[in-house]
Amino acid sequence: MRKILLFLLGLLIAIIGISFVVAGGYLVYLGDTSFYLILGAIYCITPILLYKNKSIGLYLNYIAVIYTLIWAIWERGFNFWAMNSRIMLPLGIAILSTLVFCKRNSAVKRIAYSLGGLCAIFFICMLAGTLVPHNTIYNETQAFKKHSSNLNKPENWFAYGKTTQGDRFSSFTQINKDNVKDLQVAWMYNTGDKGPGIDQNTPLQIDDKVYTCSRNNHLAAIDVDTGKPIWTFSPDAKSPIWQRCRSVSYYYDETVDNTVCKKRIVMTTIDARLIEVDADTGKPCKDFGDKGTVNLKQDMGTVTPGFYFQTSSPLVARDRIIVGGWVVDNQQVNEPSGVIRAFDAKTGELDWAWDLGNPEITKYPPEGKTYTLETPNMWTHAAYDDKLGLVYIPLGNTTPDYYGANRPKFSDEYNSSLVALDINTGRKKWKFQTVHHDLWDYDLPSQPALIDVPDETGKNIPAIMQTTKRGQIFLLNRETGKPITKVEEKNVPNKTNVPDEYLSPTQPYSTGMPTIGADHLTANKMWGMTLLDQLACRIQFNRVNYQGDFTPIDFKPTIEQPGNVGGLNWGSVSLDPLNLIAYVNDIRIPVLFWLVPRDEYASTAKKYHADGTGHGPSPQKGTPYGMVTMVWLSSLGVPCVEPPYGTISAVDLKSKKLLWQTPVGTSEEVGPLGIKTYIPMEIGMPTYAGTMTTAGGLVFFAGSQDYYLRAFDSETGKEIWKHALPIGSSATPMTYISPNTGKQYIVISVGGAAQSKNIGDYVIAFALPDNK
Repeated sequence: MRKILLFLLGLLIAIIGISFVVAGGYLVYLGDTSFYLILGAIYCITPILLYKNKSIGLYLNYIAVIYTLIWAIWERGFNFWAMNSRIMLPLGIAILSTLVFCKRNSAVKRIAYSLGGLCAIFFICMLAGTLVPHNTIYNETQAFKKHSSNLNKPENWFAYGKTTQGDRFSSFTQINKDNVKDLQVAWMYNTGDKGPGIDQNTPLQIDDKVYTCSRNNHLAAIDVDTGKPIWTFSPDAKSPIWQRCRSVSYYYDETVDNTVCKKRIVMTTIDARLIEVDADTGKPCKDFGDKGTVNLKQDMGTVTPGFYFQTSSPLVARDRIIVGGWVVDNQQVNEPSGVIRAFDAKTGELDWAWDLGNPEITKYPPEGKTYTLETPNMWTHAAYDDKLGLVYIPLGNTTPDYYGANRPKFSDEYNSSLVALDINTGRKKWKFQTVHHDLWDYDLPSQPALIDVPDETGKNIPAIMQTTKRGQIFLLNRETGKPITKVEEKNVPNKTNVPDEYLSPTQPYSTGMPTIGADHLTANKMWGMTLLDQLACRIQFNRVNYQGDFTPIDFKPTIEQPGNVGGLNWGSVSLDPLNLIAYVNDIRIPVLFWLVPRDEYASTAKKYHADGTGHGPSPQKGTPYGMVTMVWLSSLGVPCVEPPYGTISAVDLKSKKLLWQTPVGTSEEVGPLGIKTYIPMEIGMPTYAGTMTTAGGLVFFAGSQDYYLRAFDSETGKEIWKHALPIGSSATPMTYISPNTGKQYIVISVGGAAQSKNIGDYVIAFALPDNK
């Protein structure tokens, strides 16, 4: 039996050794490290010596551990996750060799068991280390000012970001750092909508009702204390793709004498309608549009189902409803317009339109014409400053995103730009561009956040904070659009192999603010669950096209870092206005993307999964090329770069520096080859949706890929509470105090984590027990 075990162990080591020799030799050929080749040679010799009962074969395994340890420290220092992927396989081989060989050769037992025991202790320590966070920055020195209590009086959460300024801040202190540990489920509501689509909704709370929308626009008013539905409304909205509702909006009509539609819920739908319903009854407001509905496809030209609609809530400001729209990515040229329109909140009449491709259009396009096609669109949320009378529009790209040789001039002027429009006229006051000639799908994905910050003299400046998929944070004067913190134009790769394409020689970098999760990649930062898939990722890194930031797309796989999902995505930020802290969450997984000549596209598209929304293969009809974009994973389905893959960070808007940063989310619900590990490794997972901050010293977040709602100490960054959810969440939390009971609730939509097959239809409220 021992001989069989030794044979099997030797065979395993030999296979690993041969793999390292072959793949490691190829890596040397590519100009990278010889470590894997040398390690492979050791593992090719070891089984022969072990089988011949030579103790040197056993000692070679310990030498392999020491060699790997020295190499790991030389390459990546004492970075835990870098060490973990490198050392665990050699440790495992050394432990197994000790157990099997020493049963056959008692002469080496004492030394072998000592060395093998050390390897076992090291292995266990590394395994235990996966269960605690690493790469953390905790604030232990900077003290926060204490928020004065608002006596915990109710204040409505009347917009997606609580207010139209996008602050996601609550002045409540009833739930705080001392008692958050006592939170428990207070009520649960089921929308009945389990797909298709993704639940990304943040509910509103107006007086004694919570208003929630589902992925397919099912709307409900819920009692604030019981979670029982008061009314429901369904517009029967349908879309073939991208079904989601990122909140609804609220309008209060002070001029109405009677109670019918004095308070209105305003919603957009996934089939491009604008609808108002009475907030008390759920009945359509018949004086709005056509019996409560405005057709947003009007004057947009031909709209193929799924090619244009709204996923984010409209902005309500000064008796106007401002609406943009999502345009499907990378399918074809001449896609629908990205026109921004303002409708009368009482009647639904069009008040103004901003068509960036034709400034002469101020309302309707000329008879027989449409709004300008191929204009950048606003698919996320706008923000609003009532004092300045400015609406802030974060724009995306003209589609297709990855080929720009035939883009119209107006597109390049506005791609990935933040634009301020006059609320009364819709005319542009200023714009600021974050990417020039964007070929990377670096849309502005998030609602800007408005906050006043001090200048060098202590005088407050009206600021607007715009996060980006690049991990760059731009802090601008929201009155003028001029940067408050330093922005530099830096040289970037400016040569392309794509005929007729052109590149901007420079790109703007917000050097006066921290950059979040956008590290430059190098071969020694490649990662894997083991040395084997790490080696595979390292080989791939050496073969693909990567020149750093803004590496242009090519005809061979190219790394985009940060990827087209972030950086910082649609969840936006939350603010502490007293301490001037912004809380952001990020995604840290690069993507591979490349162009495919038209005659090769059909066969290429069959090899990869496409979801029809610009992810995976996309045809880019009307251009010479299709394209492919995909998250960069190893053959085991694990990211090829080191953890963490998502963090929450606190940015001090006084010093303009990072205050704290912590990975968030465990590997509990994910794993290699799509198999759940059920091990809560504190790896830091990609984060979706956003944070919510309270005066009680808490930052709430649920948008990781494990199934928890978490609370972090807003001052230090340490996780101080978490609660298991029935499934994951891709939504931003909100909070309110009931006007009936005076109790504070934390509410989260729980419909499924990103990339998870487990979906649901929950809206869950948490509160303190009555005796707390």
